[in-house]
Amino acid sequence: MGILVGDHVHHPQHGIGEVQSIGERSFYGGAKASYVQLYFARDDLTLTLLEEHLFESTRKLITSKEARELLDRMKDWEGKPSSQWKARANAHQSAIDSGDPFKYFKVYKGLVQLEEEDTLRLCDKAHLSKSQDMLIEEIAHTLEKTPKQAHKLIHQAVVNSSTA
Repeated sequence: MGILVGDHVHHPQHGIGEVQSIGERSFYGGAKASYVQLYFARDDLTLTLLEEHLFESTRKLITSKEARELLDRMKDWEGKPSSQWKARANAHQSAIDSGDPFKYFKVYKGLVQLEEEDTLRLCDKAHLSKSQDMLIEEIAHTLEKTPKQAHKLIHQAVVNSSTA
């Protein structure tokens, strides 16, 4: 994962971050180490990571081809979330924590379906909001859309699949 200043990465908890600087410095009086400084606009957060930890904590953004594939898969996916709330909550948190949009789109779509039945628990609502925010942010950035346009694309993928 070659990274340059100005590149963008995805962090599972903070969303899309921009690489602000890459360099070497000493931390806590130790030997010099390579670091990367990231800025996450959504949280107005600057995070400094050792370069060796960057690859464990972040991933490259999906490509525009992968974004379109994600929307297509969302249309075709017919899975259902667990009816047992605890198992569902654990599975959804795991999918969100993975940072993989191909996993958390299922969280979003499944919870949208449950919401139509008016059966969302507080934890479900939090997972729905988080998965939606993450999908919108990455689709918007990758496809160069506004968040509103990205939300519309995602909504269309969910609606088109349920009316087919």
